[in-house]
Amino acid sequence: MSQTVGKTRLAYSRAWHLVDLSTDPRPLGRVACSIALVLMGKHKPIWDPSTDCGDYVVATGCRDLKTTGRKMHRKMYYSHSTRPGSLKEMSMLRLMEKWGGGEILRRAVSGMLPKNRLRKPRLARLKVFEGAAHPYKGNLIKIGLQEKPSKSMPKIGEMPEVKAQFQQQRQE
Repeated sequence: MSQTVGKTRLAYSRAWHLVDLSTDPRPLGRVACSIALVLMGKHKPIWDPSTDCGDYVVATGCRDLKTTGRKMHRKMYYSHSTRPGSLKEMSMLRLMEKWGGGEILRRAVSGMLPKNRLRKPRLARLKVFEGAAHPYKGNLIKIGLQEKPSKSMPKIGEMPEVKAQFQQQRQE
């Protein structure tokens, strides 16, 4: 039996997560950040920067991406072929019309992944779809991504049941 904790094949098995962007109220950057963390495997206790232990993510409803402010019209995407005068720029709205919302999400997640040799295989595990239909229904294990716990959680002394119990003990 192995004495190393967590280095089993089961620990490195990849789960499939579904993110439905048509119902997710978070803007593009927040969704992309949580997707990048799952692709890297940072949500697992066995995470290591040099190993690829992340999961698969299926993102549906990419045509309903939400952005804040006027980013859809003002944010520009640039590409250059290193030839003089070949700088191309495209607004987010134009990119969405040409390639769809999936390409915008893919570029946002790509910018949040570390720039190393694991970036391409991690990004290949992101499957994006414009609508709700996708061929990975049989693979899905987890629906949605876990968000960080809210910072506005009440303190233990402010919870009504704890407060009542404390008052009762105090009177005795």
